[in-house]
Amino acid sequence: MLSSSLRVAARAIQQRVIEQQQKQSVKYFRYFSTAFLNEYDAHVAERAELGVVPKPLSPTQVQDLVSEITDGSVSVEDKETLKELLSQRVPPGVDEAAYVKATFLSSVAKKDTVLDEISAVEAVKLLGTMQGGYNVATLVDLLSSDDAALAEASATALKDTLLVFDAFYDVEALAKEGNSYAKSVMQSWADAEWFLKRPEVEESMTMTVFKVPGETNTDDLSPAQDAWSRPDIPLHALAMLKNERDGIVPDKPGEVGPIEEIEELKKKGHKLVYVGDVVGTGSSRKSATNSVLWFMGDDIDYVPNLRGGGVCIGSKIAPIFYNTMEDSGALPLEIDGVENLSMGDVIRIEPYNGKVYKGDELAGEFEVKSKVLFDEVRAGGRIPLIIGRGLTAKARASLGMPDTDVFALPEQAENDDVKGFTLAQKMVGKACGTDGILPGTYCEPMMTTVGSQDTTGPMTRDELRSLACLGFSADLVMQSFCHTAAYPKPVDVVTHGTLPDFIRTRGGVSLRPGDGIIHSWLNRMLIPDTVGTGGDSHTRFPIGISFPAGSGLVAFGAATGIMPLDMPESVLVKFEGEMQPGITLRDLVQAIPYQAIQDGLLTVAKQNKKNIFSGRILEIEGLPDLKCEQAFELSDASAERSAAGCTIALNEEPVIEYLKSNVVMLKWMIEQGYGDARTLERRIVRMENWLSNPVLIKRDADAK
Repeated sequence: MLSSSLRVAARAIQQRVIEQQQKQSVKYFRYFSTAFLNEYDAHVAERAELGVVPKPLSPTQVQDLVSEITDGSVSVEDKETLKELLSQRVPPGVDEAAYVKATFLSSVAKKDTVLDEISAVEAVKLLGTMQGGYNVATLVDLLSSDDAALAEASATALKDTLLVFDAFYDVEALAKEGNSYAKSVMQSWADAEWFLKRPEVEESMTMTVFKVPGETNTDDLSPAQDAWSRPDIPLHALAMLKNERDGIVPDKPGEVGPIEEIEELKKKGHKLVYVGDVVGTGSSRKSATNSVLWFMGDDIDYVPNLRGGGVCIGSKIAPIFYNTMEDSGALPLEIDGVENLSMGDVIRIEPYNGKVYKGDELAGEFEVKSKVLFDEVRAGGRIPLIIGRGLTAKARASLGMPDTDVFALPEQAENDDVKGFTLAQKMVGKACGTDGILPGTYCEPMMTTVGSQDTTGPMTRDELRSLACLGFSADLVMQSFCHTAAYPKPVDVVTHGTLPDFIRTRGGVSLRPGDGIIHSWLNRMLIPDTVGTGGDSHTRFPIGISFPAGSGLVAFGAATGIMPLDMPESVLVKFEGEMQPGITLRDLVQAIPYQAIQDGLLTVAKQNKKNIFSGRILEIEGLPDLKCEQAFELSDASAERSAAGCTIALNEEPVIEYLKSNVVMLKWMIEQGYGDARTLERRIVRMENWLSNPVLIKRDADAK
């Protein structure tokens, strides 16, 4: 039974849920002519009681739907409902349900299955909404169809499909053979029509302020005790800001956030903008962004239970949270003047002018970090923009066309007077195939090692599906189960049973529940002086460097083997002398913020907060003989400083000792049946190659 408080919270948004479902042709509380629709109707009603939309369709549900839509005894009206559900309620990409959908629609498109409700051309159009993955092969095949209408529809669908991967070369080959439809697809990709047809960022946005005073931690937006529900975005969002704090009144403290307040603010007729003093500190949880955007973002056509877009304002936005907002197509803005904005204010944001008005009064000013941000919003997120730009570049190269000027280019740092690079700059430079990368430079370093932990692992899996990823390009991807093994909830037991195979079949390494914390394993799989990422904010390599990220970027790094990065500035933290008796590693850890406070570079108060480390790389020197396990204590603590990353300058001897031990461990893992064995074997070879010539990168003496 639902508690009375939860029912009150649900009623506030239940009407919106019903209205949204009615738009999707879902009928409430009526008898259908099919068993599936009657069961689904009950599910819709049950979810509406919770104040949330239905779950996306499962593979079994899609199979049942397909069986009924091809059943001649089902009424025409109910078949229209089934068709709408098939169109709107199946996740795109390589989700298992998408496989069933794509298989069925391909059969209709190729006229192997004939239906009155879905024509072959209409089936092609529906395939074109699936973003990539299981739909692509059929669309490419139909470019050569004798049916001109089918070939034309397939070309139209492919023009808006970015996740084609190697199928690009199939389209290219057809174009070179003279296929006119393939030629039109190649030209469309080259002209970036997929991007230009999307609306630009508005010059002026009128929004209603949802103000959260002080510092917002990602745990406020996505509570750890509710981690089990994170893949179910609408349900998990109910827990956002569920704990009482200044200016926020939860519907049910400790359980349900300020849903009624959010709905009341929406009655002003404008979209909401999230406003805070310091926003998104703490753990790297894309679920925090998902929760904010569920209430303040926009629906995405043909993608159930996910929203993008939206605007987030803070005097300071934590780097990882900023990135997850970028990945979701949101507009994160750091402004001077947050103190002038209050809950319920109606404001006007002028993104290109960098101004925020309350009425006719200037309330704040800002400068976007890069003009590329507007392209990211227009493309629907940073990841679609990167993939789309790459597709456009490949098409133009194939057609012998010059580089496009459609996209804003990332700003590159001036390097005319560069005399040397720091350790971090040289590590990232190596991953980019160059000597070094200066702060402020956009780059896409190779991801040698990627880690995923279990509380965000199911979301990373969903992101990988949406990227149509069937195999990892990163050299090593590892999944752990360290947070949920001791006291698993029923949903965790399901994850423990399904996620390992998902990771292994794509060439990743899966640990087992009970194996222990992610860092104690992932660190022992590292290659010195390489770059990686992970879905835990404490993924901080003791050798090499990592840039922790939300689940979307972790999935992108795993799938593509690269990660977009605006190279951060570095802060040199240098210890002098020798460790004295009685001084512990914890003392060294605490000495860093202590000295920063003494120097006026770090403040404790949240208003007008100073933090020299926020968004920067800590480069620690003066402790060259630390064991690698000890070095991790220091790099790990950089997460608490909101740093983007951390390097520790070590001598070769402790690293040699560490890698020799790690080779033994990886060989043991293979003997014990851990997989993917080929990935572990490949990592052993790379370790042994480094040990044959153990030289570490050192920073240049004249690095600034």
